[in-house]
Amino acid sequence: MRLDKYLKVSRLIKRRTVANEACDAGRVMINGNVAKASTNVKPGDRLSISFGNKEVNVEILDVSETVRKDEAGDMYRYI
Repeated sequence: MRLDKYLKVSRLIKRRTVANEACDAGRVMINGNVAKASTNVKPGDRLSISFGNKEVNVEILDVSETVRKDEAGDMYRYI
């Protein structure tokens, strides 16, 4: 699954266009490398997302095309 879609489906970022812009600005890293929006993600990858002065680090546990709102938190684990 594409990184921008994963960020939207997992609800780490609310909109796909915002996820795309964050990737283009270099604020999203996968396993320590700056990631493009089109990068494929898989379980076990570690994401680091910079939101201004806050940084979120998560590990991907599941990659699903669609999930319900209450199940979105099961797709990742905070590190």
